[in-house]
Amino acid sequence: MNSKRFSEEISVFRGRISPENGFCAGYFALIRFYDLNVPLPDRLCVISKKFKKYENDDWLIFEPKYVPEDSLAGNLVFALKYEGIDLSVLNSLFKVVSEDEITGLVLNEPLGKYTRKIWFLYEWLTERVLKIADLKKGNFVDLIDEKLQFAGPVVKSSRHRINNNLPGVRNFCPLIRKTKTLEKFVDESLSDKLYDSINSFSIDLISRAASFLLLKDTKASFVIEKESLPHNRILRWSKVLGQAGKKEINIGELNNLQKLVIGDSKFTKFGFRTEEGFVGEHDRDSGEPIPVHISAKQQDIELLIDGLLETYKKLAKSDFDAVLLSTVIGFGFVFIHPFADGNGRIHRFLINDVLARKGFVKDKYIFPISTVLLERISEYRKILENYSLVRLEFVDWIPTSDNNVEVLNDTLDLYRYFDATKQAEFLYSCVKYTIENILPDEIEYLKRYDLMKKYLNDRFDIPDKLINLIVRFLEQNNGKFSEREKNKELKEFSDEELNEIEEEYSQY
Repeated sequence: MNSKRFSEEISVFRGRISPENGFCAGYFALIRFYDLNVPLPDRLCVISKKFKKYENDDWLIFEPKYVPEDSLAGNLVFALKYEGIDLSVLNSLFKVVSEDEITGLVLNEPLGKYTRKIWFLYEWLTERVLKIADLKKGNFVDLIDEKLQFAGPVVKSSRHRINNNLPGVRNFCPLIRKTKTLEKFVDESLSDKLYDSINSFSIDLISRAASFLLLKDTKASFVIEKESLPHNRILRWSKVLGQAGKKEINIGELNNLQKLVIGDSKFTKFGFRTEEGFVGEHDRDSGEPIPVHISAKQQDIELLIDGLLETYKKLAKSDFDAVLLSTVIGFGFVFIHPFADGNGRIHRFLINDVLARKGFVKDKYIFPISTVLLERISEYRKILENYSLVRLEFVDWIPTSDNNVEVLNDTLDLYRYFDATKQAEFLYSCVKYTIENILPDEIEYLKRYDLMKKYLNDRFDIPDKLINLIVRFLEQNNGKFSEREKNKELKEFSDEELNEIEEEYSQY
């Protein structure tokens, strides 16, 4: 029999240092007690020896009065009550705790709010039915506490008297915590703010801005992937982006998107990967892989993508927030990495697809997500690594003869159950930045361009090509022409005329 206590005093655990002297509790205690091989939750709980209660990005600190009963039940109830649902930890836990122990826990208090949640989650995750009779009485209880996490539409489970409001399905269900940052973003109603900010402009100006941003976003998506910008592929992908939200996303459409991303290539195998994959570099001398992300095992891809698409279909019809759904679907897809190539651009397409399908952006407009991600490329890479790097230690892999990776252990849960809170906060900040900066800047640029075009036509009667060149030079050089430009491209103008043009530009 295990002689360890659940609530041991721990100051350092798996490299994470507690800010307080105290005892582990909740998921922290369960992971330590059962030695669960799972990524740590973003925040761990500690019962302080002092009368302190506070939280930060990594810790939830509680006063001594919150100490749970030193048992499986005590720490499970504590976790569900104060931390919410962590499907990764629970699924791992239910693989090592006996069915009889969970049955006894439930029968000890069959009508208890948290007992019923544990009962439901055990059966939902394991697909095993405990030898417990269906409940015949008691109010229905929400599975997800909406004070702690964002919930999906309700599906009632009469057996447990539970409102199953998990946002996903068994084979794909990322969860997002209700942080102050995210609640503030959601309350801002940024979609309304977007249209309030552009409705004062003419339809023509808005349409032109949308077209320019669509092309700019297409180019940005190629640059993020460190690829060249062949004109035909840019135009093709720009046309695809313009269709975001209009076609049903299914496996066939994902395969079609990959072909449109890659184009004709004899070097790419289309469709889901038939071997393992990784993102990273190769050792310069040996050629062996140096991964920063290892993709889902090829045998798990279809199951995971089916789950992702089922979750998308379920939440697209609900009132689940558009940006949060973009996070779940867009980032979930790129973490799975189902294709040998094209995953990054399809990931960003899916973000756009959700925003369009949910009505966050209206018909004819495309949200320039790649543009802002390129501007914030370092943050973007860090938020991808926030998921990937902490999971590398849970993937047992060896290099193959062709310098790929071979994954030796079961990694399915790493991709179907994860906390997407940090990705959601980042994506929402990008959406807000775009609405408050990128879109207004583009419209202001077009307004200045139109005024300058009218002035240049009236004053000099010059062709549009030269007008474009003049405005671009002024835009790039803070309203001034360089000496090289004066002596080469603009040599037909006198110094007085060029000074006059600069002065006119400064008025706008």
